[in-house]
Amino acid sequence: MEIGSNNLADTPQALCAASELVNGGPAVPFDVNFAGQTCRAFAVRYEGQVHAYLNRCTHVAMELDWQPNQFFDDTGQWLLCSTHGAAYLPATGECAGGPCKGGLVKIRCSEDGQQVYWHTEWNLKPVDFGF
Repeated sequence: MEIGSNNLADTPQALCAASELVNGGPAVPFDVNFAGQTCRAFAVRYEGQVHAYLNRCTHVAMELDWQPNQFFDDTGQWLLCSTHGAAYLPATGECAGGPCKGGLVKIRCSEDGQQVYWHTEWNLKPVDFGF
């Protein structure tokens, strides 16, 4: 199936080597087409599991990271929005405190031990760079 086709529901997309994601460490950023718009997304590892979200705070649609690819607080227990301090649960993206308006948009991921993948949905596709 071609990357540019519209029939990409649940197609795994290679993201990074599994070793690039460490518990509470830096995220791996990637771009997606969400509902027709190009958006930044990120993947992190929390308690041994990979989780990915759109990089968009629910309070104000701004990117969360306080430094490039840094989303966790000092304890490695919360994903924080650098602008207004909204806190999200890393495993679910649910609002845990601050000025959130709902949870982060979660992107389904899988891991085969060596590689991490994100999965397409009806409204979530790879960015078509037109090459």
